[in-house]
Amino acid sequence: MADYYETLGVSKSATEAEIKSAYRKQALQWHPDRNKSPEAHEKFKEINKAYETLSDPKKREAYNQFGHDAYTRSGGGANQPGGGYGPFSYTYTSQGDNPFGGFGGEGVDPFEVFEQFFGFRSPFGGQQQRARRAAYQIQISFDEAVHGVEKEVKIDGKNKKIKIPAGIDDGMRIRFTDFDLMISVQPHSFYKREGQNIIIEKEISYSLAVLGGVIEVPTIDGPVQIRVHSGTKAGTHVRLRGKGIPYPQSSQRGDEYVVYQIHIPQKVNAKTKKLLEELQKET
Repeated sequence: MADYYETLGVSKSATEAEIKSAYRKQALQWHPDRNKSPEAHEKFKEINKAYETLSDPKKREAYNQFGHDAYTRSGGGANQPGGGYGPFSYTYTSQGDNPFGGFGGEGVDPFEVFEQFFGFRSPFGGQQQRARRAAYQIQISFDEAVHGVEKEVKIDGKNKKIKIPAGIDDGMRIRFTDFDLMISVQPHSFYKREGQNIIIEKEISYSLAVLGGVIEVPTIDGPVQIRVHSGTKAGTHVRLRGKGIPYPQSSQRGDEYVVYQIHIPQKVNAKTKKLLEELQKET
C-alpha cells in the first residue's frame, strides 16, 4: 500500500493548507468522472483515504507512528464503529445562498468538492442514506460555463441569485444547502469540448501547408497567432497549453488543440495548374 504522503505528493512536514491543496489537485486529476483511465477509480479512492487520514491531526499522528496498521482491522482503528476507518460524516455549509462563498475556507469540507461539481458522494460517508433533495435545472451558454456567471433563478417561488463558477460542464451538479442545481450547457458553434480541453478545426490553404507561415486562431481569451510549419499534413494537432477551460475553483486550466484541415480548391486557373504540375515533377 502506497505511503499516504507519497499519494498526495507532499512531504511529512507538509502543513494542513499544503495537504488540502495537494488533495484538491490530485482529486481533480483522478476523479473517475473526469479521468477515464482504468486505474482512475482505485487511484481516486487512495487519494481520499490519504486525505481523510492526513487532514485529521489525531489520525495523522497515529499514522506517523504506526503507519497503515493504525487504520486496519488488526491495528489501532479496529475497535472503531464501522470497522477500519470508523464513521465519517461530512456536510457542506454555504454562506447565504452562494454555495461558493466559503469555498477554500472555513465551513467547506474538501470531500464535498466533487459532490458539488460532479454529483460524487464520498466513499467514506458514514451515513448510508440521505434525505431526498429538491433538484432544479438551469441552461447556460458555452461562454457562461467557461467564464462563470451570476444568474437569478426562481426556487420555491422565490428569486435567488446564484454564482456558477468558471469551468462548469454540461451535466454537472452544484449542491446548495437545501437543493441541487443541474447544469445544462449549450454547445458552441465551432469549439468542441472534452473535459477542460477544447478542440477547434482550422482550415489552411494548400500553399500554406507546403510553405509554412503564420495564422491567427481564436481562443477563449481572444485570438492568438501560431506558426504553421512547412510540410504540414491534414489532421496535424497543435497544442496551445493552458488555453483551455479553467477547472472549477482552481487556477489550473485545460489546453486548446488546433486541428489543421487543408483546403483543396475544386477549380484552379491555368497559372496555378501549371505551378502545381511543376511541383508534382519536383516531388
